[in-house]
Amino acid sequence: MDSDSLEMLEDGLRKTMLTTSGPELDSALMQLGWADMLSEMPDAAVPMVFRLLGETGSHASVLVDVVLHATGNEIGTDVELPLPYAGNTWVIWDRSGKTGTALGGLPLRREDEGYPIRVAEGRVAVAWWLIGSARAMLTLACRHALDRVQFGKPIAGFQAVRHRLAETLVAIEGAEATLTLPDVESPDLTALLAKAAAGKAALTAARHCQQVLGGIGFTEEHDLQRHIKRALVLDGLLGSSRELTRKAGAGLRARGSAARLAQL
Repeated sequence: MDSDSLEMLEDGLRKTMLTTSGPELDSALMQLGWADMLSEMPDAAVPMVFRLLGETGSHASVLVDVVLHATGNEIGTDVELPLPYAGNTWVIWDRSGKTGTALGGLPLRREDEGYPIRVAEGRVAVAWWLIGSARAMLTLACRHALDRVQFGKPIAGFQAVRHRLAETLVAIEGAEATLTLPDVESPDLTALLAKAAAGKAALTAARHCQQVLGGIGFTEEHDLQRHIKRALVLDGLLGSSRELTRKAGAGLRARGSAARLAQL
């Protein structure tokens, strides 16, 4: 698929996600060819779809499809797949929509136990979702900084505000760079580090953007609080940034060497 076709597809997906969420979005994505995209062009489809989920604030059960596809199973089924969560716990994504959206606006329910599954591809997908959420928070903060006037000028001109926004952008760009690393030598480690970096970037965005927006960012009427709740939940899904960082460090100490992830 050429760049023009990808751009048209992204525009169509964005419009759909801005008006649809949950099981309805699952159906809409299947009609748009999600199954074929995941099978034929996962390197383009996964970043696009999950980043847009983050940017638009919508949600769909496509993460389950990514995990199922990675293990050679049929996607689009109603199978209840336990997913690892922070603190050695498990959650299930309810594809029926009956569970509700208590956890960060997502239809997740706690599960007592699970079983080992392949998580590398899922971690990459969630990482792109976190990147999209972080960019959405940064956009809201930048817009507020330009519109909010204090002492006769926009607060975007204040150095403290600019530093927080700049630090947020650096964190996001760094995490996205990690996601684009080649994963030939150690794909599981690359996915782990990408998920950890994306989680840290999203948490940095939540903290700094909340400070920029001030009190308005705490209100239910403002979109920021939705993205913050979503980022907190997604950070824990398939391993939190803190847990994954510790796991990566423990692995490096045990091996006594580090895999070459990029040619510098």
